[in-house]
Amino acid sequence: MFRWLAGRGARPSRVAETLTRISPDAWRDARASLAFLNGLNDREDEALRARAAWLLASKSFSGAAGMALDDSIMLSIAIQAALPILELDPVLYEGWTEIIVYPGGFLIPRTEVDDSGVVHEYIQEAAGEAWDGGPVILSWEDSCPGMPQTANVVIHEFAHKLDLYGGEADGTPILDAHPQLRPRQWRRILASTFERFERMVTEVEGAIPHDVDPESEEADPWYGSLPLDPYAAIDTAEFFAVSSEAFFVAPWPLAQAFPDWYGLLQAYYRQDPIRRLAGGSEGSDPARGLTP
Repeated sequence: MFRWLAGRGARPSRVAETLTRISPDAWRDARASLAFLNGLNDREDEALRARAAWLLASKSFSGAAGMALDDSIMLSIAIQAALPILELDPVLYEGWTEIIVYPGGFLIPRTEVDDSGVVHEYIQEAAGEAWDGGPVILSWEDSCPGMPQTANVVIHEFAHKLDLYGGEADGTPILDAHPQLRPRQWRRILASTFERFERMVTEVEGAIPHDVDPESEEADPWYGSLPLDPYAAIDTAEFFAVSSEAFFVAPWPLAQAFPDWYGLLQAYYRQDPIRRLAGGSEGSDPARGLTP
């Protein structure tokens, strides 16, 4: 009990018990509903199942605003959350205990101070939220299978948890287990890639006709030319999270636009979704030119 309250992972015996409760049929159906898992080999499939069981055993799931959770919903979320740590130590998800699921978008009170020192308070609708030391909050409407798989709110929020495990959310996760990745190198490539993306967003916004509301769906064709959702331009923490979801579910535009950044993500996550989704074909690695 105290182990769970401290946010530590479940004991191996409890994880093993949870693993036995994931039936082959339930696992097959949950996997089949997530197209970005195509190409996993047998070893990866077993590893993902073990990581999903670890999450189910280690975190409590709570429904909010009348959301009724069942095993299929929790398994789907656990699978999506497990993918980023498929080849990483699950300890990176420790330090917190709860996953809260709303039926749809939920409201978050925000407070911002502008450059003049004026405090602005407002309510923002969100599809996901990851609190430092607190829960991951998700909208099931935005997390469930069947959503357009060019983005993934579960992976996005759990990427924030990886970022937060190393301290401040700044787009640089802890790299202690990656001796080939130097924090200075990571920060340099992150900063240069983020600045390039900011310029791309600025150019796109400048190209939107004045009679088109940039916040409306009419502007989607312009933003659709970007390799990432424009939300990634908020700051480096959001850039890492948006990049991570794109890396796993729609990696091609990311790799083509930012091969060095894709190479860093590939080295950090120890996965290459492009090669996996292409059926493991040789020569599909766009990140061989990673700048040292």
